[in-house]
Amino acid sequence: MKLVFVNDLIYEYASGSPRRVGGAERQQWILARALVSLGWSVTIGVRHALQASKCENIDGVNFVGIGSGIYLWACYRFLLSERPDWWYWRAAEHWWGPAVQIAKMAKVRTIYAAAFDTDVIPRRALARRKRWWPLYAWGLMCSDRIFVQHEGQLSRLAPQWQSKAFIVPSFSGEISMSTPHEQRREYVAWVANLRRPKRADLLIEIAKKIPAIQFVVCGGLTSHRSSREYGQKIVAGLCALPNVEYLGLVDPQKAKQIIAEASMFLSTSDSEGFPNTFLEAWSSGTPVVSLTIDPDGIIQHKGLGRVTGTFEQASKDIEILMADPKLRDQIGRHAKGYISERHSLEGVTKIFLEAISHECRG
Repeated sequence: MKLVFVNDLIYEYASGSPRRVGGAERQQWILARALVSLGWSVTIGVRHALQASKCENIDGVNFVGIGSGIYLWACYRFLLSERPDWWYWRAAEHWWGPAVQIAKMAKVRTIYAAAFDTDVIPRRALARRKRWWPLYAWGLMCSDRIFVQHEGQLSRLAPQWQSKAFIVPSFSGEISMSTPHEQRREYVAWVANLRRPKRADLLIEIAKKIPAIQFVVCGGLTSHRSSREYGQKIVAGLCALPNVEYLGLVDPQKAKQIIAEASMFLSTSDSEGFPNTFLEAWSSGTPVVSLTIDPDGIIQHKGLGRVTGTFEQASKDIEILMADPKLRDQIGRHAKGYISERHSLEGVTKIFLEAISHECRG
């Protein structure tokens, strides 16, 4: 069986570039290696990071330069050249509709995977060219499979598409040995790009409210879903606080280490999909304190941290957890058990393969 992706940022992850960012791309790189380990052939088309026709193999995954010309034409030639069984795409783009059509012309089946909760609501899905959402909806309608991350996304998907939709959880990556909380440096980790939906302004308010608590913040400026001016204002606010250590954009491995060594991880986001940072925190036994994000209510139902609703309550919960390392250890054990049960490499790959082989109607 053969599967292809088209995504430059997966190459950034594979090559170990310090510029690599993106939870969707990280998930695709993990999936690519998992499938190769099972005997699949996986090729990733790259537009800018590799010259046209140049090939590179990393961990058994093939990368091919497809040229930086007209995007859909480059994709069509790539599909004709590779002759895959499936084309996998993750995250909403306006061109997904015509992309699915060229895949059909090349006799390639398509998988669309949601990366964000609004991805399953076409009118709200697009970050750019928002008025072109009917093209995106066309792509969802014609995709052979739709993968969602949790039950909440599935329930919001149009009923006529649910027969070909499957819940395929995100990969956690490696489950690391966790340091007991009594031995950890006491700080709250916050990791995200500095764009408006991540609500770093609320992080600033929380840090101001509890000046005795230390925060370590990782996040670079971005123009995605925001402006650089917004990010610069946030950086100024963070740097003005004596209890905040702002590190800027850091390598993903460094960010993972910061989360793993923290007393807790804080999420201030308004909306997400299933955050990779949650998975990284739980994999290392780090509790999550979230203002609003709680996919399928798992934080509350499985005892993986706290969901606060307001920054005032978040401040109180952070103080309570910081004062009780035994409670944090208990939450950490629940978290690692949940990760092993639901997000392991073997478990998620099995669910993926079952969804691929399932006979869909409609």
